[in-house]
Amino acid sequence: MSGDARPITVLIADDHEVVRRGVRAFFASQPDLEVVAEAATGQEAVRAARERTPAVAVLDLRMPGMEGLEAMHRIAEGSPTTRIVVLTSYWADEELFPALRAGALSYLLKDVSAHELADAVRRAARGEPTMSPRIVQRLMRDVVSTHGDPAPESLTPRETEVLRLLAEGLANHDIAEQLGIAEATVKGHVGHLLAKLNLSDRTQAAVHAWRAGLVTREDDRS
Repeated sequence: MSGDARPITVLIADDHEVVRRGVRAFFASQPDLEVVAEAATGQEAVRAARERTPAVAVLDLRMPGMEGLEAMHRIAEGSPTTRIVVLTSYWADEELFPALRAGALSYLLKDVSAHELADAVRRAARGEPTMSPRIVQRLMRDVVSTHGDPAPESLTPRETEVLRLLAEGLANHDIAEQLGIAEATVKGHVGHLLAKLNLSDRTQAAVHAWRAGLVTREDDRS
């Protein structure tokens, strides 16, 4: 992180103290991340988000007093600039889809590594979603586009390559580095491919790429 850059402010909301301590301890070792508040209940999370307006809130879905979904709605009202990263042990439809509809930008399971969580927070601060692999597979099976899947041929070769890398979880700056182009150019390609495919966000684009066979699961490559 450059000397002029401000750290990404983070709220950690989880009813398990050991989780909060572990996440805080690791984030403290990252110069670009700053934990500005902790919460053990949904009410505390809402209050902390309103008072501290963190850039990112790492939020468990099941907390006493107020469930994470309700907390997400209230955080969106009281601190609309705060991005939500769900960190949970639950990934059934009844948790996943309501969380995404409630505004969760990212959905991670608690088997992620500390480095993966930190990277997800950084991406969330840039407005980029991150999903655990099992969540992507669930979306592949269950998310149904009302417009169907347009043919990949509607994309240019470069847009197709950007879509494939996006579906593999790369952020815009990573795609730019891999392809040897400017990040602004990547953003332009993403905007164009979303418009061509009639999709609204990167998550839908990733699902489309998997369905179109542009990405293969690691299990299928062995």
